[in-house]
Amino acid sequence: METYPLMIPGAMPEGKNLVVCAPFDGSTIAEVQTGRSEAVNIALETAHGLFRNKEAWLSPARRMEILEETARIMQTEADSLALEAAREGGKPLIDSKVEVARAIDGVKECIEILRTQSGEEIPMGLNAASAGRLAVTRHEPIGVIVAISAFNHPLNLIVHQVGPAVAVGCPVIVKPAEDTPLSCIRFVQILRRAGLPEEWCQVFMTDELDAATQLVTDSRVAFFSFIGSAKVGWMLRSKLAPGTRCALEHGGAAPVIVAQDADLDKAIPILAKGGFYHAGQVCVSVQRVFAHESIAKEVADRLAVAAGSLKIGDPTLEETEVGPLIRPREVDRVEDWVSDAVSKGAELLTGGKRIGDTCYACTVLYDPPPDAAVSQMEIFGPVVCVYPYDDINEAIDRANGLPYAFQAAVFTKNIDQAMRAYKRLDASAVMVNDHTAFRVDWMPFAGLKESGLGVGGIPHTIHDMQIAKMLVIRSGEL
Repeated sequence: METYPLMIPGAMPEGKNLVVCAPFDGSTIAEVQTGRSEAVNIALETAHGLFRNKEAWLSPARRMEILEETARIMQTEADSLALEAAREGGKPLIDSKVEVARAIDGVKECIEILRTQSGEEIPMGLNAASAGRLAVTRHEPIGVIVAISAFNHPLNLIVHQVGPAVAVGCPVIVKPAEDTPLSCIRFVQILRRAGLPEEWCQVFMTDELDAATQLVTDSRVAFFSFIGSAKVGWMLRSKLAPGTRCALEHGGAAPVIVAQDADLDKAIPILAKGGFYHAGQVCVSVQRVFAHESIAKEVADRLAVAAGSLKIGDPTLEETEVGPLIRPREVDRVEDWVSDAVSKGAELLTGGKRIGDTCYACTVLYDPPPDAAVSQMEIFGPVVCVYPYDDINEAIDRANGLPYAFQAAVFTKNIDQAMRAYKRLDASAVMVNDHTAFRVDWMPFAGLKESGLGVGGIPHTIHDMQIAKMLVIRSGEL
């Protein structure tokens, strides 16, 4: 069993080693050394010192070279990266391979943005006050980045947070999820093999909540990137030092409206993928399906058939379509929520049972009551609820009735119905005839209301990690 060192130059391990276990069978994969307060101080002092020494900044050309080599190494090692991500995170190998491909493309996206981004000219000479002046902007790094990440996409989320920081020249300290630190560590190792000096990207793991809070709330942090639960994200945001910018990506309870004219032959497999992909452990996973009452039971029954046909098991096997939940206690929680919904009147169409200690059967519930947990909160498990509606405005009101707003969807052949849903749904993105979990890594990805703050997506994160610094030149020749 491999033990990964604390990736903070000059810091010594202070806490207990973190034991990383496979969520499917509980087998130990590796251990990771941890740090505490002293490691935080060393990491921040190193990162802040790098940023303050502008003579030592890495040039754009050098940063592009490092990222290009990083992408090349990742491509060479794609199969092993996918297998290890599946093993530590539980996402099936078929989907982990897609994640690795996305991560490689994300690194390339960072390079392309560096090649194409530019400043702007601010109009001058328009009045007496601006006469004889030229004003332009160029981009500079914002400062030290601290990134805290989630478990469900253990490689690609890190690329979304660390890749832009490296691209723009910000020193970055990243804390991956405790359940899935190995993909992050491997990515940072690859960056270093590609030529990034180790001080520019440090990995911090800790066994103390206070140390993690200390890292985030230090006044030397210029930008805080958080992907995880709303409870933790909003709490940390409230403690940020004055001047620290942030982006928070939480979760939701993604709504889908299925209109009376929807093509169910196409819609059902799409909804099944969006609802049960990675066992529903996706922040925009299909959760609440509002189907017209004339087809609602058919939608639910057909979705149940699709759910029941999915192969659940070992995520490292090619044939597995749905893997485990990240921890056994999450299986317990999902089981409790489903039992609660059924006891309150929901009809259980398929699933509704645990498979061993770590997996839960893909579950479809018909018409859970509004006060059931599955109707009120993010399930983050392999459960989809189908609710009948009479009028599309009623469906939209119910879809908007929770304090979350992320991505939503509508299935219809009628452009006017699609546009009505697009206009009225509380969401940062509305998919037409597609599931709510659709994403490509260059599009804006934003949680609204309690679902987050700011805009994700690689170009948007790069924007957040830079400042537009203006230069004004006064000359009689202008």
